[in-house]
Amino acid sequence: MKRVLLLLAEGFEVLEASAFIDVIGWNLVDGDHSTELKSCGLRKEINSAFHQKFIVDHLIEDIQPDNFDALAIPGGFEEYGFYTDAYDERFTGLIRSFHQQQKSIASICVGALPLGKSGILQGRQATTYNGSPKRLEMLKEFGVEVLNQPIVKDLNIITSWNPSTAVDVALYLLESLTSKDNALYIRKIMGFDRKETWEID
Repeated sequence: MKRVLLLLAEGFEVLEASAFIDVIGWNLVDGDHSTELKSCGLRKEINSAFHQKFIVDHLIEDIQPDNFDALAIPGGFEEYGFYTDAYDERFTGLIRSFHQQQKSIASICVGALPLGKSGILQGRQATTYNGSPKRLEMLKEFGVEVLNQPIVKDLNIITSWNPSTAVDVALYLLESLTSKDNALYIRKIMGFDRKETWEID
């Protein structure tokens, strides 16, 4: 079984977290049945952006990276305390531990910033929230070569622009854990292979 750890900071964005939960869960039920996801944070109860409460499976201090194959990090809102948790040494230390073991790491939107803070992106290519030059500059200040594209993969690390990339990032993470054919199958049965847009009168 391939195990994904969802690392949640206070003020995380639910849509971005749910993309990982759903893609890994769909694969567990309807794909090759080889993946499962667990969550962790600095506290058992984590408040998301917009004041939704979540109970995580584990505390960060109880995590052994040896027991997981990948790390997934959604972004979040500064207004809801995201950077207080995301820049905490316990949070960034866990990121470094996964990186040292060459585990797959996937982040969405400003989830790239704790990766930068941890030091694992120094001298590497990445991206982050593209709707604000401030966030791109913050990432650059960590010694990152910031690329102006929706999703950037540099060796074992995936970063992305904004919530619109969430499902694609989760599917790329699934591909890294299973296979391209399997990820394409999950994309298809979840309906994300559709090209048309919906118009509502």
